[in-house]
Amino acid sequence: MIVKKDFLSKLKDFNLNTYESKLWTALLSRGVATAGELSDIANVPRSRSYDVLESLEKKGFIVMKLGKPIKYIAVPPAEVLERVKKKIREDTGEQLKSLEKIKDSEVLSELTALHTQGIDMIEPTDLSGTIKGRNNLYNHLESTLKNAEKKVTIITTSDGFLRKAESLKPIFQKLKEKGVKIRIAAPLTKECIEAAKDLKGLAEIRHSDKLKARFVIVDSKEATFMPLDDAVVHPTYDVGVWLNTEFFANALESMFESSWKDMKPV
Repeated sequence: MIVKKDFLSKLKDFNLNTYESKLWTALLSRGVATAGELSDIANVPRSRSYDVLESLEKKGFIVMKLGKPIKYIAVPPAEVLERVKKKIREDTGEQLKSLEKIKDSEVLSELTALHTQGIDMIEPTDLSGTIKGRNNLYNHLESTLKNAEKKVTIITTSDGFLRKAESLKPIFQKLKEKGVKIRIAAPLTKECIEAAKDLKGLAEIRHSDKLKARFVIVDSKEATFMPLDDAVVHPTYDVGVWLNTEFFANALESMFESSWKDMKPV
C-alpha cells in the first residue's frame, strides 16, 4: 500500500509519528491484520512494528484481537478523532492546573528574582531585540502595552489597524481603566469603519494617508517598529525591532506629533 507523504504529514494533527501513521493507515485499509502483514504493507521494520502497534493501542487508535496469531482491528477514524480531542482537552487542563500552581509558588518568585537581578545589571539601552513572526510580534506588543502608564502611540496600516482592533482591544480596555491615553493613526478604509467604531471611547483614532509606517511607542520610552510592508510580507516572515531607549522613542514620537495635527479625526 502506497500512501503519499503529504497525506501522512497531515496525520501529525493526530499526534502520530511517521511509523504510527504508516501502520494505522495500513490497518485502516485492511480492517484486521497481523503485525507482520502490516509491517509488509506499510514498509515498517518488523523489529519496530510491535512497539508501534502497542503505542497505537494505548492511544486508542487500534484494538488487539483475542486469539492466535495476534491480530489488530482498526478503530473508526471518527471515533479516533473524538478520542484525540478528549485527550488534548485533558492534557491541556492538567497543564493549566500545573501552571496555575506555579503562579503562587516559590519557583516563580525565584525566577522573578533572577530576572530582576539580571535587569539591574544591564543598561536600559541594552534592552533591545528582534521579534520574528507576526504571532510573536503581537505577543510582544501585548507585553509592552500592559506596562504602559501614561500614553501609547500607534501608527499602522489598514490591515494592521484591523488586526490590532481585534487582538489588542482587551489590552486597550485595561489601559483606558488605568487612564492611559491611546492614539492610533492609520489609512482608514471602508473596511476599517466598524473596527474604528468598536474602539470608540478606548482610543483616539485619526486617518493618515501620508505617513506610511508601522510602530508602537509606550510612554515615550520604548518603541517597537516593523520595517516591512505587511501588504507584501508573509505573517511568518514579518519582523519587529524593539528598542528600550528614550532617545529613539522620543524621536519617533516627535515625528508622529507633527503629523498627528494634520490628520483627520474619526
